[in-house]
Amino acid sequence: MNAGATANGAPARFSVDVAARDRLVQSIERYRARIGGRRGEIAVQGALVRTIGLVMEARGLHAAIGERCFIEGEVGRLLPAEVVGFDSERVLLMAEGPVDGLAPNARVIPAGRMVEIAVGPELLGRVIDSSGTAIDGRGPLWCAERVPLFGQALNPMRRMLVSTPLDVGVRSINALFSVGRGARLGLFSGSGVGKSVLLGMMTRYTAADVAVIGLIGERSREVKEFVERILGSEGLAKAVVVAAPASDAALQRVHAAQRAAAIAEYFRDCGKHVLLLMDSLTRFAMAQREIGLSVGELPATRGYPPSVFGRVAALCERAGTGEEGSGSITAFYTVLIEGDDMNDAIGDATRGILDGHLVLSRRLADAGLFPAVDVGASISRVMPAIVPADHLTAAQQFKRLYARLEEHRDMLSIGGYRAGHDAELDRAVALRPAIEGFLRQDLASAVCFADSIGALSTLVGT
Repeated sequence: MNAGATANGAPARFSVDVAARDRLVQSIERYRARIGGRRGEIAVQGALVRTIGLVMEARGLHAAIGERCFIEGEVGRLLPAEVVGFDSERVLLMAEGPVDGLAPNARVIPAGRMVEIAVGPELLGRVIDSSGTAIDGRGPLWCAERVPLFGQALNPMRRMLVSTPLDVGVRSINALFSVGRGARLGLFSGSGVGKSVLLGMMTRYTAADVAVIGLIGERSREVKEFVERILGSEGLAKAVVVAAPASDAALQRVHAAQRAAAIAEYFRDCGKHVLLLMDSLTRFAMAQREIGLSVGELPATRGYPPSVFGRVAALCERAGTGEEGSGSITAFYTVLIEGDDMNDAIGDATRGILDGHLVLSRRLADAGLFPAVDVGASISRVMPAIVPADHLTAAQQFKRLYARLEEHRDMLSIGGYRAGHDAELDRAVALRPAIEGFLRQDLASAVCFADSIGALSTLVGT
């Protein structure tokens, strides 16, 4: 009985056909999947209606911020671009390369996904540009795996602690500013004080498994010079170099820095200990400033819009230790100090983000002392947690002796010092040649972590 009344007049219950119900549900699911698939295949294309400076405007386009699009140029050429903002119904895009050949009402085709990059062990020993194309003349590069360009945030409570020192092959850094695996340090310097050479030394002599070097916004000639003269074949064998010289568009320079970070994350997730060298963080910030000002952001701190400082912090936070069972990314970010002013906007912002900073002194470089690390102005905040107490005590004694020499440098240079009035200063003056010899290191020689500690202990007598 499907409907009607029972013998006592009560309403009859409808019987349920379970098989029919299941067939109906399956039909609805197939229909939903078919509709969803069709909707996913449809790309709502737009048209280019305006170009001002670095920014292009498109109408009729449905795309999210950070999504990749392609603009149809002359002779069917597709120009990659990224969505950087929107204003009402207008979508703001920025091209990843030159915009020559674009015409009004050019088609804008969304890729339907965020920017991804190809990664794999094939990257080792190669030099690539911001788009991942090999530029070292060794043929094309093919990688099977893909990861998001902008990475994925890690839960800070799931990160491993920084507890193990990393040997960088530089005596003064190993002994006085010990670097932990997963730490992030800034390398602050003006131009021409040897930061590129120091980066090359750390790449060649580090105990890390992989080195990823991002050359962002530097002079074009410095790319080949760094790879062949400073890095060398030995350093390049375990390194990946991502180069975006100053002639590249702002978005290309930003993408190069993000690509270097994404490659480092890939190797970290593979269980490798990675050394990430970014030269320079200031050029990355300048490129981001170009983008921010182009889309209408107002300048805030010394001409930098607020988004720049957020992007710099996000880039630095991508480095560090990973989750249990993964590797680590130990990062050095070079910060260019304009006019040797340590209160530069980017320098001042990054000091609070990073786990320490090494300051290269122009005075020391001019005096022929290399690496020109200013002992008094540099610090490693993770050092107390990764070295034993006797090592920390020896480093503090060295810094105290160095500080006394700096306090009386002018008096010593004019010969006005007389021994016998200050025992600690007398000791510092007596050890002055040994202190300068300890800080000086030939770029062709490496000093391991144990030898660095031994030399420090011998010098201070502990």
